[in-house]
Amino acid sequence: MNSIFSLPALSAAAIVLWLLLSRKSNSSVFLSCVGCVSRTALLVRETHPTKHLVMAILLIAGLINLTACSAPPQDVLRFGLASAPVTLDPRFATDATSSRINRLLYRRLVDFDEAARPVPSLATWEMLSPKHYRFTLGKEGREFHDGSRLTARDVKATYNFILDSKNASPHRATLAMIADVKAPDDDTIDFYLNKPDALFPGMLAIGIVPERLIAAGHPLGQKPVGSGPFEFAAWPMEGRLRLVRTADRQALEFLHVPDPTVRALKLMRGEIDMLQNDVPPELVTYLEARKDLQVRRGGGSNFSYLGFNMNDPVMRRLEVRRAIAYALDRQAIIRYVLGGAARPAAAMFPPDHWAGPRNLSGYPRDLRRARALLKEAGFDERHPVRITYKTSSDPFRIRLATIIQSQLAEIGIRVDLYSYDWGTFYGDIKAGRFQMFSLSWVGVKTPDIFRYAFHSTSIPPVGANRGRFASVMIDHLIEAAEAESQPLAQAGKYREIQRHLLEELPYVPLWYEDHVFVARRDVTGYALAMDGNYDGLLKVSRESR
Repeated sequence: MNSIFSLPALSAAAIVLWLLLSRKSNSSVFLSCVGCVSRTALLVRETHPTKHLVMAILLIAGLINLTACSAPPQDVLRFGLASAPVTLDPRFATDATSSRINRLLYRRLVDFDEAARPVPSLATWEMLSPKHYRFTLGKEGREFHDGSRLTARDVKATYNFILDSKNASPHRATLAMIADVKAPDDDTIDFYLNKPDALFPGMLAIGIVPERLIAAGHPLGQKPVGSGPFEFAAWPMEGRLRLVRTADRQALEFLHVPDPTVRALKLMRGEIDMLQNDVPPELVTYLEARKDLQVRRGGGSNFSYLGFNMNDPVMRRLEVRRAIAYALDRQAIIRYVLGGAARPAAAMFPPDHWAGPRNLSGYPRDLRRARALLKEAGFDERHPVRITYKTSSDPFRIRLATIIQSQLAEIGIRVDLYSYDWGTFYGDIKAGRFQMFSLSWVGVKTPDIFRYAFHSTSIPPVGANRGRFASVMIDHLIEAAEAESQPLAQAGKYREIQRHLLEELPYVPLWYEDHVFVARRDVTGYALAMDGNYDGLLKVSRESR
């Protein structure tokens, strides 16, 4: 469906649905007001398109005051989600929501510090030879939620399951360097590799599941059993997941509310206690002004980019890709659309990552140079570049895509924008059915991402080289970096890869978006993480009234 709107519209139908679902509402009052809200929102959108969302929120806030708001039960903390988890089995989880919730349910051998360097979690390790790593389990996190003890056999079973091709784990390709796993005793796991890999410890950040439940075919995706700081309580429906914090038995519910406006309304009403990200900047500004709420921001490492199909006759032209890079005004988008809540990106990893480039600049806006590049490629006003641009149906992502569409039009590139539900959109990207798209890499920690996303052998379904990029130089650099055993030299090679990717432009780096946490005023203890994980829930609480 061709999307032509410039700002997410507030649907009157969504308002009606939310109002009717309110427990204590006067239906006649609400229904008599909905028409007024709808007409006013339409007028605001037509006359002030950049302000209609906030105005609509203000109107609805007035309606909220007409009703009696029931306070949420004090024994449950509720967290609003833009997307529901797909699976609670870490052997299969790849989406961001599932991965973040699984971090709460399961413990893993290895975690990461602030510079994304691997650090011990369940186990410490030593390299006995370039192809032999020994991990020793510590004392913490060794009891599964069913009372059984976590041992080396559980670790072995977890990784053997992933490595077995018949199980179709999406993590198998990343762990292909493992030749064998042995558990000589309850506390020791030996990993034998088929080739040296200095990044190997950082690959072992997958949650450990019980061996006996693997053997029994237990549905861990729906009824997880881990040893993490939260244990599973109930998942009565897709949009409602309940966990319990093991330290103090605090109950926590994850509620799926896909529309950001409705999610904010539920927060204002007290039906949810907190949410993180996926809220338009205008709405964040409005929520900041409310005395009953708190808003906090933190720097992020999630990498947003424009991707290209290198098999396409237009997008394979380097001049066209560079013209697009020079046409984008990223600073203006960050300032006026993202509300300053992002920093420009020039590479996959930010400078504070151990393998992030320190002094790498992106493409500044230069319309004259962009037009010259298009002319060099044989395009002009009589023969313009025509591109189809795919994105998800998330209203804010559509808005960003529409602005990019407008900026490219300034150099004569005609862009047809198409938005799809997430499943259709993501399926098209993996299948290569696109010319240009926008996405983000979320929670990427280790530089093995370069083989996974850019090596010529990593075309889906084998890897995530969705743009079908093939470069002899990049392949060689990736292989040289993987073969390097010295950390400093290896970091230098990965920085060199990112410099060459910026020159060859299989993608245009956009920005690293900040994280935003919004909560009721009485919620305390939540800390934002650089990668956007939900670990802040380990210490979150509600102040007693």
